[in-house]
Amino acid sequence: MRRTYHILDVFTDTPYAGNPLAVVLDSQGLRPPQMQAIAREFNLSETVFLFDPHNPVNTARARIFTPRAELPFAGHPTVGAAALIGKLRAPEFLGREDILVVIEEEIGTIVCNVRGGKGQPLRASFEIPRLPAHLGDLENTVAIAAALSIRPEDIGFESHRASLWSAGNPTAFIPLATRDAIARARPNGDLFEAAFGAGALGAFLYTSQCERATSDVHARFFAPAYGIDEDPATGSAAAAFAGVATAFERPEDGQHSIVIEQGFEMGRPSIIHLGVEIGAGELVAATVGGAVTPIAEGTLNA
Repeated sequence: MRRTYHILDVFTDTPYAGNPLAVVLDSQGLRPPQMQAIAREFNLSETVFLFDPHNPVNTARARIFTPRAELPFAGHPTVGAAALIGKLRAPEFLGREDILVVIEEEIGTIVCNVRGGKGQPLRASFEIPRLPAHLGDLENTVAIAAALSIRPEDIGFESHRASLWSAGNPTAFIPLATRDAIARARPNGDLFEAAFGAGALGAFLYTSQCERATSDVHARFFAPAYGIDEDPATGSAAAAFAGVATAFERPEDGQHSIVIEQGFEMGRPSIIHLGVEIGAGELVAATVGGAVTPIAEGTLNA
């Protein structure tokens, strides 16, 4: 059976930047081994397969695969799939009003907002389906440094310390003091499990020293166990970073915007917009979004 697919660059309004994503339409009848094989064939950080929703009031159901495993939730596939659905199903509305897209993922139902058209970049954002949970601190800086090919003294700045959080995918968050330390980092896959635990998707390295004046955080992400040596933009980590920022920065009540730049070391600059809402000193809601650039479309036999 021939199935249509689209290639999108997510978290960018510039072609061939951001995080590339494959979206396979009309995936009814595909079994998990087939989807895993197709994801390996595309060999992108993630591939999304769209199905009819279980609940007909929703827009679509999505399954997300890295080249090695299925994920219950991921940010750039959610943003990209929502933007593509809006563009394909309601192009006449995009230039006039925002479009609501509701996607069922393994983690739950995710509400997305899509806008663009009439000369404006295609953009999408989503409300994170689960507030970040703090899974513990990571205190063995020697093991962390070895896993990332950096020095123990590179780790930490201000009140930030290494910690494990999850908004669907457990992720190690490693604050680094300088951009130089970020640039020197290289993943040592053999040491990842010892440093971060078997359940961690990967390591999100971040610093407050940014490339662009309009950014707040500069980041890199490594997930070698999932076939992702480095990811240009990681929306699920950005979702969990809402918890990190709340815990270490203690923002005042109200709504705040955090701009995360990622992928610069890879030559694929990405800009992730993270919105956080604080009430009574606690994180009560967060959104993740950015621009989406269509690149290509075609068909595959599956």
